[in-house]
Amino acid sequence: MEILLLQRAHERLGSEIERIAPHATPILLHDDGHLERRGAAVDLAALQLEIAWASRDLFSLSDDAVRAFMVAALKASGLRWFQSGAAGFDHPVFAAISAGGARLTNNDAGAIAMAEFAVSSVLDVFQPNPARRASQQARAWQRHEFREVCGSQWLIVGLGRVGSEIATRARAFGARVLGVRRSPRGDEPVDRILAPDAIFGVLPETDVVVLSAALNASTQSLVDAQFLACLKPDAVLVNVARGGIVDEAALLQGLDDGRPAAAILDVFETEPLPEDSRLWLHPRVRLSAHCSAESAGTGVRGDALFLENLGRYLAGEPLSLEVDPAVFREPERD
Repeated sequence: MEILLLQRAHERLGSEIERIAPHATPILLHDDGHLERRGAAVDLAALQLEIAWASRDLFSLSDDAVRAFMVAALKASGLRWFQSGAAGFDHPVFAAISAGGARLTNNDAGAIAMAEFAVSSVLDVFQPNPARRASQQARAWQRHEFREVCGSQWLIVGLGRVGSEIATRARAFGARVLGVRRSPRGDEPVDRILAPDAIFGVLPETDVVVLSAALNASTQSLVDAQFLACLKPDAVLVNVARGGIVDEAALLQGLDDGRPAAAILDVFETEPLPEDSRLWLHPRVRLSAHCSAESAGTGVRGDALFLENLGRYLAGEPLSLEVDPAVFREPERD
């Protein structure tokens, strides 16, 4: 059994993988994109992959290295399971992997980090920290009023693991949280569950809108001019999902017009964000480079998930976070 993984991931977990799967042969992808089997170069035509693990490290490598990994996985006719290091699976490569017959599991290891990122970013908008630092530097004894999260209303669009973690933290601050989910389970950590068609009815009373849903036909450009026009003037928009959920031209116009008061954006329609984008320097925008999950804990949890699933796979048990192939034939559920 051959397992495709990054050489740097093998350095971390090689002994654990050997303990769980002693007869497995690792196929290692090096940072420069070349493949190695037991110290020798690998011909793609000779690969007999059964498992591929795209650990989080992969997304820090060059485009050529990422492409080499995905090409190897796609060309492996015997691939049976692909473990992704990411939560999203809207990229066409995942549909192709699923269509080839491999089982696909995604990753919720970044949910905790993303939730902390979202809540801390909202706090940074609500709290006048720049003014406080300016007073400190000026040695000026000044008081600065701030906005409380307690008593505010949050609307979280998409209540998967990420949205649920955000909801839990917002409620801990005393916020009232509404959650949007097409198929509620009944255990969501929110004060009220809404169907997607009820969003517009609550926007005028919502202080913080958080986007944490999958990108699909039903969420593409969900945040458009009509959506933004319904917001309160002091509303804050947070996007930690996918850039395609927001119509960026409409958002820029909305920001110019005063709705929303602030946009916290970690994802964009085009990444990296083009240098000539107005979003870079817009005074109402706080942006980051798709890094809301970039914590040390995310990598540790991702490694643990793969090891757990490797044991499950070899034992013939259900895999954690397995993606239903049907989502590639119909709109994805949150």
